[in-house]
Amino acid sequence: MSTEINVPTLPESVADATVINWHKKAGEAVTRDEVLVDIETDKVVLEVPSPVDGVLASIAEDEGAVVTAGQLLGTVEAGAAASAAAPAAAPAADAPATDDDAQAGPEARQLLSQHGLTASDVKGTGKNGRILPEDVKAHAASASASPAPAAAPAAQPAVETPVVPTAGAVAVSDEERAQKRVPMTRLRARIAERLMYAKQSTAMLTTFNEVDMQPFITLRSAHKDQFEKSHGVKLGFMSIFVKAATEALKRYPDVNASIDGNDVVYHNFCDVGVAVSSDRGLVVPVLRNAEQMSLAEIEANIGDYAGRARDGKLGIEEMTGGTFTISNGGVFGSLLSTPILNPPQSAILGMHATKPRPVAINGEVVIRPMMYLALSYDHRIIDGQGAVTFLKSICEMVEEPAKILLDI
Repeated sequence: MSTEINVPTLPESVADATVINWHKKAGEAVTRDEVLVDIETDKVVLEVPSPVDGVLASIAEDEGAVVTAGQLLGTVEAGAAASAAAPAAAPAADAPATDDDAQAGPEARQLLSQHGLTASDVKGTGKNGRILPEDVKAHAASASASPAPAAAPAAQPAVETPVVPTAGAVAVSDEERAQKRVPMTRLRARIAERLMYAKQSTAMLTTFNEVDMQPFITLRSAHKDQFEKSHGVKLGFMSIFVKAATEALKRYPDVNASIDGNDVVYHNFCDVGVAVSSDRGLVVPVLRNAEQMSLAEIEANIGDYAGRARDGKLGIEEMTGGTFTISNGGVFGSLLSTPILNPPQSAILGMHATKPRPVAINGEVVIRPMMYLALSYDHRIIDGQGAVTFLKSICEMVEEPAKILLDI
């Protein structure tokens, strides 16, 4: 009995999705709940599992196809053996399927066959190096653009004439100057759209400050082993900044507010988005009610989000909302940058690399581990004084963690 594989219900406000990766070929055995295909929206990647044990009988939508909720993706023949559907797995071209062809989807394999190529000839840009149809087309276009070498006359020996580059030019082969055109992923296109919207629709301004990380580094060094033993997570920099930010947001409600038309919406909760890097791009999962979390709970949630971001398993509900965002470019070595707002939020905090620098303390020059902080804010709702004092409060609480415990 054939069982349909359909596009799952898409998140609210998402109209369609793109098929990006089939994990099985037609004719291969599948098990119940085994992931068959990945589809990408402009926010998350959704995994579509097999509903039953059996054989993948057909693929209705190849990689790259745009699909909508409920649309047929393929069918599974329940209870069938893989050998029974083996003929369906054979490619349409004369050449038999090879092990390398498993690296490509149905459409890409067909293009490989048409151009007389194998998967080993083409470098894949998809997930885990998977070959996409665009990769095959780009490779074929590059090959056709390279002129074929002319045969030497039979009566005379071939004489190689050295190529003398003109002044100021560097001699390179056509292959070295090859180009490849691939479409943006839906997530990358969405990121680009939101960044442009933030730049064009807000009165964005950035204020900077620096924080002495020595007190917290000393505190962490003294208690990190016991902290990890008690809570099962490591104590990092992000948790103290989230905690300091939530305390500052309580004191400066304008920074935690947002603009809706002609109204200002004030939030009596702190849903803090934490920017996380993944292979697909930057995602911002949200710590709900972060003001009520302990340092250990913050670290545990961030670790969970980071792992699932790398695996493409974050849900849409975990990346919506948020009243404030923190981005840590310091993990990549950034010394100073200007973060861009995440609308409709009114502010974003940028952390940077901690570097030893000479600073004046009590009239003496000493070397301290210093970090630059940047607060970008919407000047329509947040005044300069409020932004500066908000950022200064974060610096003071990080430099004196006891202030957080004592609520001073």
